[in-house]
Amino acid sequence: MHRRTKIVATIGPASEDAETLRALIRAGMDVARLGLAHGTIEEALERLHRIRRVAAEEGRRVGVLVDLPGPKVRSGSFGETGVDVPTGATVELRVGDTSSDGSVIEVDYAFLMRDIQVGDRLTIGDGGAILEVSDKSDDKMLATVVHGSLLRGRPGVHVPSDRLSISTPTPEDFEAIDAFVEAGVDMIAVSFVRSAHDIRRVGTEPHPRGPLVIAKIETRAAVENLPGIIEAAGAIMVARGDLGNECSLEDLPHLQKQIIRDCIAGGRPVITATQMLESMITAPAPTRAEAGDVANAVFDGSSAVMLSGETAVGDDPVNVVRTMSRIARRADEEMDYEAWARRLAEIRMTDSTIDAASVTDAMTMATWRATYELGIDHILCISGSGFTVRSMARFRPNATIIGFSTNEATVQQLTLSWGTTPMLMKKGGSNEEMVAEALRLARDAGHVGSGDRVAVLAGSDSRSRSTNVLRIEQVP
Repeated sequence: MHRRTKIVATIGPASEDAETLRALIRAGMDVARLGLAHGTIEEALERLHRIRRVAAEEGRRVGVLVDLPGPKVRSGSFGETGVDVPTGATVELRVGDTSSDGSVIEVDYAFLMRDIQVGDRLTIGDGGAILEVSDKSDDKMLATVVHGSLLRGRPGVHVPSDRLSISTPTPEDFEAIDAFVEAGVDMIAVSFVRSAHDIRRVGTEPHPRGPLVIAKIETRAAVENLPGIIEAAGAIMVARGDLGNECSLEDLPHLQKQIIRDCIAGGRPVITATQMLESMITAPAPTRAEAGDVANAVFDGSSAVMLSGETAVGDDPVNVVRTMSRIARRADEEMDYEAWARRLAEIRMTDSTIDAASVTDAMTMATWRATYELGIDHILCISGSGFTVRSMARFRPNATIIGFSTNEATVQQLTLSWGTTPMLMKKGGSNEEMVAEALRLARDAGHVGSGDRVAVLAGSDSRSRSTNVLRIEQVP
């Protein structure tokens, strides 16, 4: 079995050169993530163009996702060597962005004194240091270090989402959105989403005319407003780092399962992210717990699993992608697809009140049943926007999915869809013409063989608003 769960790899200093990108694509990278929390927009745009060029040379479809920084709050610098902030110490917090040490920590957030109250907890770094505010005045606060850590550089300061005044997207985010939409980026991830309103504020054209907008679920408010966010977004990312700061650790695994289940039921791809193979930033192999974490994310139904620092700054990014690909492929083999699809068949899609969506919902369910009962190994989905392909993928069929579209943007966005091989059709036409073209393209690319029996799911013609034709065909 080919790997069905997609891999998103973050591109950074360790992986941005052309040869490493080429090796990452060959190792199994499906989507390249460009994080904007560090570096400039211009540097990220250069990486985007380099990824496009190398992917074209490799003859591979690789999606590009730009991750907006959002309302990031950072401390003043602790220096390159770092400062040890010990457990039990009392530190002073002030507004500033210059420097920090073991007794005074500057926080680059103008509303710090207004928004933070006595008893609130602030996390510095990825869970590195936890501070509880014990006293405050007009220009400073005192905090007790509940959990100490060695802090380097300018680590992020996590402010509880219900305290943070800054809205998302930020002015800096909008600047990045404009630049990357003009550059033709495939996907945009929005940080610190708290409601569907935050997604609507992005203001881009609906996909595929605009990029696929991914809502990062990393706040308690986002969990509470999840149904509306799923409906407004094109995809979801379970950002477990900040989400773990806002929710109890014992709740986090269950929230992950709930978010993934609700997203897949709604026909939205979902990415599981943060510290999946963290030890491989320096180690040649993951811990046993990390391998289990990746496999469980697959069993939960993740469309994709994501690597962050492991490929952006790690010692061996290619080995990390290769390792994740092996773990995910083995988990794909053990996934109980029949049980998953039968459970999902009992759940209606989020927007099934829309007539076109209801028809597609029913047709994709029928396709899953037909391929399962007839033992068909390939499903050819023809879709203008990609909605049909994503709707089909949510059933996690045993059959492979080949997603066709005449829209180049749709094809690129389908790189994130579970189990889908995206392919471009040069022209539409009648159902008969589209089916014949899809069969020819799939055969010539080696995805199906002459004589194979396949299911073809499409509209009655290229202008159809819903998927209303299922055909069982033999490949010529």
